[in-house]
Amino acid sequence: MDVVTGSFGFIGRHITMRLLSQGKSIRTLTNHPDRENPFGDRVSVSPLNFDAKQDLIESMRGADVLYNTYWIRFPRGDVTFEQAVENTRVLVRAAENAGVRRIVHISITNASVDSPLPYFRGKGLAEGIVTDSGLSRAIIRPTVVFGPGGILVNNIAWLLRRFPFFGVFGTGEYRVQPVHVYDVAEIAVNAGDGYDGVTVDAAGPETYTYNGLVRLIACKIQRKARIARLRPAAVLLLSRLIGYLVRDTPVTGDEVRGLMSNLLVSHEPPTGHTRLDDWLEENSDVVGKRYASELARHYR
Repeated sequence: MDVVTGSFGFIGRHITMRLLSQGKSIRTLTNHPDRENPFGDRVSVSPLNFDAKQDLIESMRGADVLYNTYWIRFPRGDVTFEQAVENTRVLVRAAENAGVRRIVHISITNASVDSPLPYFRGKGLAEGIVTDSGLSRAIIRPTVVFGPGGILVNNIAWLLRRFPFFGVFGTGEYRVQPVHVYDVAEIAVNAGDGYDGVTVDAAGPETYTYNGLVRLIACKIQRKARIARLRPAAVLLLSRLIGYLVRDTPVTGDEVRGLMSNLLVSHEPPTGHTRLDDWLEENSDVVGKRYASELARHYR
């Protein structure tokens, strides 16, 4: 048996699909155990309850590999990045106590305990917990992930379909390197049987400036929205206004600063092979038709 945190989520769902295609028996640990199980009886479900440490241990008892996708995109209520780090510590210790052989941990490119950005610093601290554990391990660091169920590329398309202009932060000449979720899942599952102690960037074959990314999406969905270069504070203000309408947080200050600091590109050779250009061409009639809400997905 393998265990996946968040099989009902974005990356976790695709990791689960790939494992099932290999004939693996899967259990998911989820914050939403009462949601409809899209995998039916092929995936058993246990709560991801960090306060019930013994239950966590028992839910992973006998598992071979833990694929951990748990994290938060932004703080909400009493769930902060600091709490997410501590929750990761609880999960990893439970896996050790359950006798799990290996952990494949999903992080992000350029995670660092020295980062001034709480998201990237928290990811770096979580990596340290995995590295310091007694488990065989692999750390996967995706860039910007796109594909069915993705948020960023979809919501850029959603905005382009509805407004005559698109606001970019500053010059828009910082870079982004999108990777398909199928490629991330393949890299993660392959790492389940790979070498110990490896850290792998999951990055696609194309690198764009942010301006170029927006223009590509606009071209593929046949929209002619004008790109407006704005101060980051102005874009965040517009984002909050749109967020009020859609009841979501479209973008955070951390995400803007990370993007503008070129943290969403890899310094290693590409490991993904699916081109965003090709995927948009194949999905131009559906991408951005509906808004993808982070809050609806995880909190409502």
